[in-house]
Amino acid sequence: MEPITKPSGERIRERYKQAVQRIREHHIKTFEGQPGPVVLISSQYPGVWLEHAFDALCYARLFPERPDAQDVLRGEINLFLDNQKEDGHLPFCVRDPAASKWSFSNVAYAHIQECVSFATICLEAYGILRDLNFLEKAYKALSKWDDWLCINRMTTDQGLIETFCLYDTGHDNSARFAGIPNGCPDAEGKVPADAAGLPMLSPDMNAVFYGDRRALAQMARLLGEPEEAEIWEDRAQAVRSRMFELLYDKDDAFFYDRDSSGNLRKIRNISITNVFTEHMLTQAEFDEIYYRHFRDPEEFGTPYPFPSMALNAPETAGHAEWNCWGYYSQALTALRCMRWMDDYGKTRDYNNLLRAWVDGMAAQEGRIFTQELDPVTGRATECSEWYSSAMLLYIYAVRRLGLLA
Repeated sequence: MEPITKPSGERIRERYKQAVQRIREHHIKTFEGQPGPVVLISSQYPGVWLEHAFDALCYARLFPERPDAQDVLRGEINLFLDNQKEDGHLPFCVRDPAASKWSFSNVAYAHIQECVSFATICLEAYGILRDLNFLEKAYKALSKWDDWLCINRMTTDQGLIETFCLYDTGHDNSARFAGIPNGCPDAEGKVPADAAGLPMLSPDMNAVFYGDRRALAQMARLLGEPEEAEIWEDRAQAVRSRMFELLYDKDDAFFYDRDSSGNLRKIRNISITNVFTEHMLTQAEFDEIYYRHFRDPEEFGTPYPFPSMALNAPETAGHAEWNCWGYYSQALTALRCMRWMDDYGKTRDYNNLLRAWVDGMAAQEGRIFTQELDPVTGRATECSEWYSSAMLLYIYAVRRLGLLA
């Protein structure tokens, strides 16, 4: 397939206006019976998934002048906090009951899918809202969430939380989970799927677990609880240590999943960027991984970065045609890059990534702001048009790169 044709400046600006208008007119909504408003994902995903909570933070930062900016941020976070169960279990999604199309309940708990530390999102939201009552509410809720994970997702007592099914990670159609069912067999996500290799230890889930504990430590400090802060810091460092012991291969300079038999599943995939996103690595540790794998055009250093699996991984060849975390570059991954690339000194690479995504999204005919791009050609798949994370990424990129003039 031929690469895309680079779009004109006029086309880039036209798409920018479309994204801003679409979000304003179709994506800000309050569900009946729920706190709100929130940022809806798309018509394909009618509601808010926990992995998309970062969308609301992006919205508040991109549009601080809008009267609803803080309300949307508060509403999206409370959508999950207010639906937390007494035992601490957070829902993985809350759907719009007016647009539901799936069989599971509108407030669902069957897996985890926390792909960015929700505690960190809450902490950063506090930086905008400056509401101590909000911070205290989040601190109590996320402390209970940590309890739930320790009770229900540490069944093998290895100091890390466990993956029970593919949907725990949100990596649909990824070969890293070949032979593993999408979902858990129960509605509570407390029973692992019946498959060889489960329960599994995964770097992306445990990086988020680490990030939650670091954020809880900072929340405790802000709330005047220094002793609790030290406890959370120690717990976070324990996760980091166990990840290096159990999931890191020094020879490969890469973090991998480890199955229940103790085997590393050496499939290089984008889950490693969660380790970057949660700032778990020193600069030296990061550089070793990044320069070896993310500058390599045979792995993740593609024209439209970053593919969800290294291009030279044998498993990549059998990827699905769409909604595939086994090949395509995902808008969610690109949006989350704002959480780490500048911080680790990769600003030039980040600007190149953003420009590639602007070109890819602006050039498409008939596939407007979809979820993923081909990492080599920049061609969009048909997956989920008018995708919130893609539009927020585009708006941010166009502004940052000065493409509106």
